[in-house]
Parts: sequence; structure tokens; C-alpha cells
Amino acid sequence: QVQLVESGGGLVQTGDSLRLSCAAAGRSISRYDVGWFRQAPGKEREFLASLDGSGSNTVYSDSVKGRFTISRNNARNTVYLEINSLRPEDTAVYYCAARSSPRRPYDYWGQGTQVTVSS
Repeated sequence: QVQLVESGGGLVQTGDSLRLSCAAAGRSISRYDVGWFRQAPGKEREFLASLDGSGSNTVYSDSVKGRFTISRNNARNTVYLEINSLRPEDTAVYYCAARSSPRRPYDYWGQGTQVTVSS
């Protein structure tokens, strides 16, 4: 099994940028597709972006395309989510998740990191 730990969240201002990290332990993260999700208070969890194990194929939600960038550093066993031009509506708990293949659900989840954007 792989364990995931997110970090990099915090309180920021509108227009700022953040880079969230998803560090893996237990297994090489290169074996997994990794996705980023978020959940705002009172809302359902929202898919943001995903990246396959090779780092060659990315998928973005239309709502974040152009502002969010997912990347991975397999040597550091870490996947990143860079968020630019933060808006108050980006306030949420951000989660990373991993799956062993695109045909499987995301089996492994981190505990989340809070991002709060002040106006």
C-alpha cells in the first residue's frame, strides 16, 4: 500500500499562488495514477486534475484548466499541484489520491490540506 500526505496549504490572499505537495510513502508513486480533489464546506468533492504514472498524460477539470498545474517528481516520490491566481472560491480542503490503474477507483487518499483564500 501507499500512504499519501498532503502539505502546502494555508491562508493566502486573492491573486496569490500556492504549490501543494502530495508525498508518498510505502511504495513508489511512479506506480500510480495520482489525482487532486477538493471539497469546500457544504459541497461535494470535486475532481481537479490527474496525472499518470509516467507523467505523460494529464487531465484537468474545465473549471481549473489554465490556472492549476499538476506535476510529479518520482525521485522525490511526490506529486504537486500548483495553483495560480487564487480566488476566494478556491477555499477548500485539498486531497490527493492514488490508483493503480485508470480503470480502478482511487483507492488511497491523503488526509487533506486546507487552503483558505481571503478577499
